[in-house]
Amino acid sequence: MYYFAISVAAFAVVAFLTLRDIRIFRRTRLESYRKGAMKGMAAMFLVFLGGIVVQVNPEFGLLLVLLGMFINKKGQREDVFGGAKTADRFLGKTEIKN
Repeated sequence: MYYFAISVAAFAVVAFLTLRDIRIFRRTRLESYRKGAMKGMAAMFLVFLGGIVVQVNPEFGLLLVLLGMFINKKGQREDVFGGAKTADRFLGKTEIKN
């Protein structure tokens, strides 16, 4: 039961960060955020798969979740927030650039 809760929490984190990267990419068209969103989608799939497997084999399922979290690691990014407040950074609010 606890292992499944851990995998659900990991999936929620990865999904939030991926959706945030997608939002920033759509607003700024910066390549690093597109790459981050693509890595996030692969990580979401792996964490989701780990959440399913954790019900049958907890050790292997958590290994998949951990691998998904490592895949989700983001690289160097451009500064798109400037002097934005913490809440704006959390939600991924940026200036729209065409």
